[in-house]
Amino acid sequence: MSKAFFTVRNVLTILFLSSLCFSVIPARAVKEKPIVITSQTLTADNKKNTAVFEGSVVATSEDIVIYSDRMEVSYNDSAGEIIKIHAYGNVKAQKDERAIFAEEAIYLGQEEKIIFKGEPKVVDGDNVISGTQIIYFFKDERAVVESSNVTINSNQK
Repeated sequence: MSKAFFTVRNVLTILFLSSLCFSVIPARAVKEKPIVITSQTLTADNKKNTAVFEGSVVATSEDIVIYSDRMEVSYNDSAGEIIKIHAYGNVKAQKDERAIFAEEAIYLGQEEKIIFKGEPKVVDGDNVISGTQIIYFFKDERAVVESSNVTINSNQK
């Protein structure tokens, strides 16, 4: 197979970074690995099963870090499941040299998907995938990039 195919495959693999990044988010991951969330303020409402983190939010798992200005978490306390996470403002999910940037990210637990909105962009070195919206479906291990723009910089000499 050609090097171009492997380069495209590697860039598309960036999209599956979401499977790595989002392992922070799914309920099954919460049970497996600890997540530490820091912020300037936390407002927890036990009756509504919500937690709102505001100001310099940083969610850290084993090797993934997610940053945002605000993060709202809805959960099912009895089942120990996260129902929805909505991160707003300067969202960045990073693992090693790879990162996803967006203005907002919405994780929907029952639908097993995450949606990046607001000029989302996946970056791996000089390679970039961007669009108007990026949706990752966990169950199918599939990504959809709307109005996609892919920049592949070959390291061939």
